[in-house]
Amino acid sequence: LAIPDFVNFTKKMKTIFKKISKISTQGRGNLADYIPQLSRQNREWFGVSICTIDGQRWNIGDTKIPYTVQSTCKPINYALALTEYDSKYVHKFVGKEPSGASFNKIVLDKINRPHNPMINAGAIMVTSLIRSDLAAADRFDWLHQKYTLMTGGEHLGFNNAVYLSEKKEGHRNYALGHYMKESKSFPEKTNLHETLDFYFQSCSLEVTCESHAVIA
Repeated sequence: LAIPDFVNFTKKMKTIFKKISKISTQGRGNLADYIPQLSRQNREWFGVSICTIDGQRWNIGDTKIPYTVQSTCKPINYALALTEYDSKYVHKFVGKEPSGASFNKIVLDKINRPHNPMINAGAIMVTSLIRSDLAAADRFDWLHQKYTLMTGGEHLGFNNAVYLSEKKEGHRNYALGHYMKESKSFPEKTNLHETLDFYFQSCSLEVTCESHAVIA
């Protein structure tokens, strides 16, 4: 991810950005509507941010507008869990293989684990592992601080409206949680409702395109 000829690289990125910008908003697909707050976003917003592994930065378009991380919290939380514990412990509760099914399908592997950390069941499971020794408020503070560190001090907020919307409308995630609870998939003493709240909070952390690129 180090790019020696950064000037020419960004010229090519600018050409691609301009070409894609000409596509009508209708041609770019639909806004997410499974959470009401997400469907209210401006379809016209479009930006690209790059941060190379050695710190070169480039931004174009609407890169300073805050938005919630949503499912991009999955690899980040997985990395945090691996850092706090180790691979052997984490993968005692979540697998490593493709599920062969939709990201939110109610299905587990042969030993009652979610198939991997990047589907909803796996992401909920990984979230259950993160600092489960802390009270709910302290747990969120810990996560917020970790994300803040990863942004290098750039924008990291929390969108309470999106969180409340997720909490109210997250029926499939509640179903996944209860299915895993029934299957005894979680670590002992896992508080299911606190875990789901924590997952919804993770999805509702707020970044900009620029701070998100730094995390990546």
